[in-house]
Amino acid sequence: MRLTLLGTGDAAGVPVYGCGCLVCARARVDVTWRRKPSCALLEAGDTRILIDAGLHDLTDRFPPGSLDAILITHFHPDHVQGLFPWRWGKSDPIPVYCPPDTLGCADLYKNHGLFDFRPLSKFQSLPLGAPTVTPLPLIHSKPTFGYWIDYEGLRLAYLADTVDLPPKTEGFLHDTPVDLLVLDCTHPPQHSPPRNHNDLDLALAITTRIKPHHTVLTHVGHELDAWLLDHPNALPFCVKVGRDGLSLAL
Repeated sequence: MRLTLLGTGDAAGVPVYGCGCLVCARARVDVTWRRKPSCALLEAGDTRILIDAGLHDLTDRFPPGSLDAILITHFHPDHVQGLFPWRWGKSDPIPVYCPPDTLGCADLYKNHGLFDFRPLSKFQSLPLGAPTVTPLPLIHSKPTFGYWIDYEGLRLAYLADTVDLPPKTEGFLHDTPVDLLVLDCTHPPQHSPPRNHNDLDLALAITTRIKPHHTVLTHVGHELDAWLLDHPNALPFCVKVGRDGLSLAL
């Protein structure tokens, strides 16, 4: 099983429009430091699943027939905006699994084009080709799912966007060994409790409680990147910050 992080930025991305901080200035000069909106590609056996669709160039990346399904964590624009032009294409219908949010995003549900939206139920596992996927409710400003993915005993938990974890979701992950945790960490340590997204202290506390073998942080904002420049030894050995294009083999 392989997960490739195609976009690891928060809603503003890196560089942030109009920002002159060191991180944003660096990203304007060197594209390898940029962070695009949320998106990842899961490959398990012969199955290829897109997780979120924040990128604008998805129709260039994925020709007809190259994906088996799309998993949507929630319907904020930076996670689904790549679907808007894609839906008017010509191909067989593409199943899109998502939380039961009937508001969706703008008119995606009403004018869905080639997408077949299929709302999921929390903790109800289903096979998606080779892997089995279990939706896990998260804490965010819209109905949001993380996804626990099992393929031949290899276990991945993809949790973005969230601020901390609901008790039942944490219990599920605590009782089930996780090989790789991909976790929302948008902010550097905050003086007050964060809203809607984890800060680094909260993300590290989650990893301490769940005890995954490895953790990769995603949905990263420019302020966290800047903070880590000043604190290069802040992360434990088993925790790393994701980058666009990072490929993770389990």
